[in-house]
Amino acid sequence: MNVSHYFGLFLPANGGMLGFSKEKTREVGFLLVLFSWLSDQASGQIVYSLTEEVKLGTPVGNIAKDVNLVIKELGARGFQIVSGPNKHYFGVNSDTGFLYVKERVDREELCPDSAACSVHLEAVVNRPLQLYRVKINVLDINDNSPVFPVSHMALNITEVTVSGGTRFPVESAYDADVGSNSLRTYKLSHNEYFAIELQTNTDKTLSPELVLQKVLDREKEATIALELTAIDGGTPPRSGTLTIIINVLDANDNAPVFNQSVYKVSVVENVPFGTVITQLHATDLDEGLNGDVLYSFSNRNPQNIFDTFEIDPRTGEVMVKGRVDYEEYRIFEIRVQAADRGSMPTTGHCKLLVEVLDVNDNPPEITVTSLLSPVKEDAGKGTVVALMTVSDKDRGTNGAVRCQLLSRSPFKLQSSYQNYYSLILDGSTLDREKTSQYNVTITATDEGSPPLSSTSVITVHVSDVNDNAPRFPEPVINVYVKENSQIGTVISTVSATDPDENENARVSYTLVDSGSLNVPFSTLINVNSASGEIHSMRSYNYEEVKTFQFQVQATDSGVPPLSSNVTVNVFILDENDNSPGVLPPYSDQGSVNSENIPYSAEAGYFVAKIRAVDADSGYNALLSYHIAEPKGSNLFRIGTSNGEIRTKRRMSDNDLKTHPLLILVSDNGEPSLSATVSIDVVVVESKGEMQTPFRPVPSKEESFSDLNLYLLIAIVSVSLIFLLGLITLVAVKCHRTDGSLSRYSAPVITTHPDGSWSYSKSTQQYDVCFSSDTLKSDVVVLPTPFPPAEAELISINGGDSLKRNQTLPKSEKVRWNRHLTSRGFLISSSLVLRWRLVVSCSLSLFSRCACSSPECPSRQFLPLVLQSWSIVPVRYFVTSQGCGQTHRLAFHCSP
Repeated sequence: MNVSHYFGLFLPANGGMLGFSKEKTREVGFLLVLFSWLSDQASGQIVYSLTEEVKLGTPVGNIAKDVNLVIKELGARGFQIVSGPNKHYFGVNSDTGFLYVKERVDREELCPDSAACSVHLEAVVNRPLQLYRVKINVLDINDNSPVFPVSHMALNITEVTVSGGTRFPVESAYDADVGSNSLRTYKLSHNEYFAIELQTNTDKTLSPELVLQKVLDREKEATIALELTAIDGGTPPRSGTLTIIINVLDANDNAPVFNQSVYKVSVVENVPFGTVITQLHATDLDEGLNGDVLYSFSNRNPQNIFDTFEIDPRTGEVMVKGRVDYEEYRIFEIRVQAADRGSMPTTGHCKLLVEVLDVNDNPPEITVTSLLSPVKEDAGKGTVVALMTVSDKDRGTNGAVRCQLLSRSPFKLQSSYQNYYSLILDGSTLDREKTSQYNVTITATDEGSPPLSSTSVITVHVSDVNDNAPRFPEPVINVYVKENSQIGTVISTVSATDPDENENARVSYTLVDSGSLNVPFSTLINVNSASGEIHSMRSYNYEEVKTFQFQVQATDSGVPPLSSNVTVNVFILDENDNSPGVLPPYSDQGSVNSENIPYSAEAGYFVAKIRAVDADSGYNALLSYHIAEPKGSNLFRIGTSNGEIRTKRRMSDNDLKTHPLLILVSDNGEPSLSATVSIDVVVVESKGEMQTPFRPVPSKEESFSDLNLYLLIAIVSVSLIFLLGLITLVAVKCHRTDGSLSRYSAPVITTHPDGSWSYSKSTQQYDVCFSSDTLKSDVVVLPTPFPPAEAELISINGGDSLKRNQTLPKSEKVRWNRHLTSRGFLISSSLVLRWRLVVSCSLSLFSRCACSSPECPSRQFLPLVLQSWSIVPVRYFVTSQGCGQTHRLAFHCSP
């Protein structure tokens, strides 16, 4: 649908008629503005109309309003005129949205060879990129008078020329205006010999000819002066004059005559220079010089005729002199005259119409009018990247152009209007990390034969967006750190890469507390935010912390920032920084311990057993026992691995009564650390003299007396009876609590701090009894065949009689250590019990809990306190469940 609005404004300075010259128009301020707006959905153009010669600053139309743009956003969106050879004539006011005249608009200058005159502009606005095509029709005003090529001309006419039809062509006037303002007629001054007649040319112009009405008489009037006036159709009309001098000649009474009044010839453009396109022929009936004909181009021809063609004056051959270009002139109208060589030469005239045939000699031209570069890599499908126009100066099929992309790219061409194309983003997604720049090659090919083509390369840069998070090479990093290392030591360096660029690729590192410890991670380690170096914030102690885990987060500086984490496992490596510690009843604090042996002791007699522990682990905690004093090595020997001191031979009368021994307990670390124990072995004559409240049982059994045998039988019988009663009592209690020994829950749960760690303590009591002469008891804990792969070795020594519900004294607290030599849990207890006394022994089993359940701390101890009352050897099986692990507990008592 076309909707047009026309507004006319006439502002003559004097209020009279509008009949002023071009100069006068400027002086009086004449203004004529004709505005037309056309919205055509098919063409996609905005069309305005404007009269020429309006004042500078004259508004043409509100282009912002006509394309529905917000006027306040014009400046920010960069609304501007971007293309067109005549764009300097007009400008856009970004404050009002009006298109206005910026330079003088002269229709005759813009379109010298065309009746219809229009100016094509392209306006572009950004964010988003949009193109608007504007056509401004420049309307003509009558500001040019008809002009003759010469002000005077002369015609030689013999007096014998026949009147009543003889014609003499004269110069035609030219009017630069068009339409109703162009040349309309000619008027000849009053005379009695000639009249004026007009001939219409092929281009619709008028050619005046003088028609002889009356025979001339040279003797009466030798020269006749005429004035020819050319008048245009403007209001008021403008005119131009030509003075014609008629020379009346005597004698030569025959003029040359062409065999055709109009010649027509066709020639292809770009024809070579010197090519003969046609030959004209004229005859003269006179003889001699009066009949000798010479050919020439009439002075009435425009200058381009003389620049392009020439004629042989003798042969009449018309040849190409200059470049024939179809795109400049499609047809030439040449006025040719033939004149004889008489004293008063006469002439004949004809027209030569030269039609120029188009050849495909112009390749298409690609003009990029707007380019949006760089393009963000997250730009959506259909984003306009560039706007371009394609043109071909040829016509017809030679000027029909098709455009396509040669290079593979995520873009495509879309024809928006005639030869207007948009380069838009296709469905493919841009990825700057893969391709940061595209060189898009566009080719335009016409349909001529052979076809001509041209190419244009558009470089499109892709700008980065923060679409990639930093990446670590591995998801988990294991770091091994020796204990006792200096504070501030760089224990590791994490590095993440980001394929983005600039700020989007600048990575900073932060520490993420995983919550696996009860102490702030900032007291353990620190990470350099710029370099990723991890520094220790304390000197680690393997005996306190063996391993801990945390995460480092790498964050880029994009908006919004992206991040990723890496898990760092820190393993503390043990150093041999703990000396062996001797367990009671012996001491390594310089005191001398005493042990008695009978004089009758055989070789291999058990004297004592040294027990020691080392807080280190691995080889650093692997202990060996040696007798340091050479003088004691002749009678006694010590087990290198178990610390048992035994006799090497029987005693002799030459042996001393007291044998001081210095026992050296050494670990296998580098360098090795050791502890010493001093023991005086006293030889007594009989067993009655032996004071053995703390001496372990010898490996060889002593012979029993008959009395002892009877006592043992009695004790066993009583123990069996008591055991049956105890089993009955335990069954009743278990039935009441609806529990069992295989599935129990600790009735008491308390929290015990241990350095920087904490653990929960669960207590469960069992009763067992030993006979009065029981000297040793062992407890063996066998775990189920699943992790932990590492074992716990715990040695417990108690030497005092303990009452029910009584725990070990502080001086005999359990010392525990992770030991790599066993998959089981070994708890050994050495108890010396008095004869016929009912005592209780208290043992604690420490089990490390390793699980991932939320309710379970990362390190937990489940002590099981077992108390037993019995007279005979018994074996109990108890299962303990904690953190998904079940341990089978075998409690064995033997006399």
